Amino acid sequence: MPSEHPETILILGGTAEAFRLAEQMTANGGTRVITSLAGRTREPVLPPGDVRIGGFGGVEGLIAYVRENGVTRIIDATHPFARRISENAIRAAAETGVTLEHVVRPGWQRQRGDRWQEVSTLADAAHALPSGAVVFLALGRQYLDAFSSRDDCRFVIRMVDEPAGPLAFADYTLIVGKPSEDPAREADLFSTHGVTHLVCRNSGGAAGYGKIAAAREIGLRVVMISR
Repeated sequence: MPSEHPETILILGGTAEAFRLAEQMTANGGTRVITSLAGRTREPVLPPGDVRIGGFGGVEGLIAYVRENGVTRIIDATHPFARRISENAIRAAAETGVTLEHVVRPGWQRQRGDRWQEVSTLADAAHALPSGAVVFLALGRQYLDAFSSRDDCRFVIRMVDEPAGPLAFADYTLIVGKPSEDPAREADLFSTHGVTHLVCRNSGGAAGYGKIAAAREIGLRVVMISR
């Protein structure tokens, strides 16, 4: 059903930036704010306003949702590596004539003391690891497959939610939880597990920067997947 509000904003979310936008826009009143979450975490922190969880079913599903809900503006505030939904948002906005805005989170910048090896793909990151490395994978569960064949390395894998079953790695330690913004806590974690290499994506933002600062402080090598 079309919204009774003069403006209905669809925020493609799942990031801290999207949460803050929902807070600001609902506080102003007079606007219906819908935040869409992909549903990859089991117990997400829900922003204020209306929330929908799950995929749209491709670009056609997004177009249908925009029309059925009287959406007047789309704000793409998704993760910097969420390429598919961003592409679908561009196509849906072009098809429906709805205004599309992008919230682009700046990437992390290399600083003195960083030992980064920048690569373009997950496959390149897996290939860059030396035999015998103890690797901390700071990636979502959907990005792990590229590393499972590296049975000459040991992996420490952090995930927000407990996986449904064993992971396809010959030698791994699973840590369930979110990253800490405190570099000292991240450094302690790396040291406890004897980590020699960190693999992550250049997502930007404060929430995940603790591990980058920790790696710099203890001289850890970082395989950084560029945008």
